[in-house]
Amino acid sequence: MVIHVVQEGETAHSIAVYYGISETKLIQDNELEFPNNLVVGQSIIIAYPEQTYTVMEGDTLLDIANYFNVSLMQLLRNNPYLSDREYIYPGEAIVISYNVKGRVTVHGNTNPNIDNGILRKTLPNLTYLSILNYTVTHRGEIITYYDDTEIINITKEYGVMPLMLLTTLSIQGAANVQVEYDLLLNQEFQQRFVDNIIPILKTAGYYGINVSFQYINISNLYLYDQFFTLLSNQLNNENFKVFVTVNPNIKNYDNDVSFEWVDYSAFNEFAQNIIFMDYNWATNINPPSPITSIYNLNVFLDYINNFIPPEKIIIGIPTIGYDWELPFSVGFSSVYSLTSERAIDLARSFNATIQFDEKSQTPFFTYLERNTQHIVWFIDARSINSLLDLVITNNYNGSGIWNITIYNPQLWLVINSQYETEKIT
Repeated sequence: MVIHVVQEGETAHSIAVYYGISETKLIQDNELEFPNNLVVGQSIIIAYPEQTYTVMEGDTLLDIANYFNVSLMQLLRNNPYLSDREYIYPGEAIVISYNVKGRVTVHGNTNPNIDNGILRKTLPNLTYLSILNYTVTHRGEIITYYDDTEIINITKEYGVMPLMLLTTLSIQGAANVQVEYDLLLNQEFQQRFVDNIIPILKTAGYYGINVSFQYINISNLYLYDQFFTLLSNQLNNENFKVFVTVNPNIKNYDNDVSFEWVDYSAFNEFAQNIIFMDYNWATNINPPSPITSIYNLNVFLDYINNFIPPEKIIIGIPTIGYDWELPFSVGFSSVYSLTSERAIDLARSFNATIQFDEKSQTPFFTYLERNTQHIVWFIDARSINSLLDLVITNNYNGSGIWNITIYNPQLWLVINSQYETEKIT
């Protein structure tokens, strides 16, 4: 796999010729909507299959999978455009395999109302799927938002383990620190919570739970330890898997990396995996900054390695970018969320050049609209590849995607052209 950065005057055709690949495949792999109007600084993935097959009359995907002794999931993973196709056609080139260099666990997160087509297109790429459909109240009661029967059943069809993602946040991401503390400080509420959650897990068909902790610090860590010990002991006794997602709240102050210096040993003892992930929601009150930062993560993980073995660590990969009005003022400046595709469209509309911050390994650009300056930070193939390199270099368990409701073709191509995805079920 090669990541090409678009230069002035280049098109999908000229890039394909330079790398000696099919223009059709390059456009299809990257899902390029404007192949003749690329943005300077835009990243393009050049993926070289190890083995391909040209479809013949009468072939089915299952026939091809059996012939090459590979799984149907592998074919769907390497050819995502087939996810919503009933038939394959003679003359089509099917990617059988890439020359992968290892295996990774891939953990996805979603709301239960995800588009069915995007869900089926994404599931071949996943090991676990955490479904955000439940909020715990301060008294240990559970609020359910949608009927999640269909998404759980579809998830299992694809050999992916469905997990209940449980948080005190609303499904829109609204924070409520008081609810979390009320629950942590009252053992009666905690036991009620456990008693309420087990029947839901059994009835819905979840394989386990992914508990999201948002506000951990040195002073309250013992409360989280007590609660998590109670929860994990009782769920493990019922043969449910227990995961925990921690928001590390990594910040930069005067070029120094700041985070909560807490001991995560108790989580290591009881959780199957610990996922370190910043949630990116539609709303954002923070000042302009990279969406993620390899530099910051390296500093944080050097500390975390003292408490958690690498095989239990999952690193979050965000999928949402932000557009900030400048100069930025908290509570006054507008901040808009946007997908990577929308960010590139915006740069194209304003003829902006996409730049790249080497320290954080993330792209950004500026533009002027109605006399208002904007700055956009997002992620691209280079960001994703750097995060995956971090996982592989440190022998971490895998990556976690927040979230999968918008399909990002480059995200999955970076992963699948280099790594085989673990399947548990």
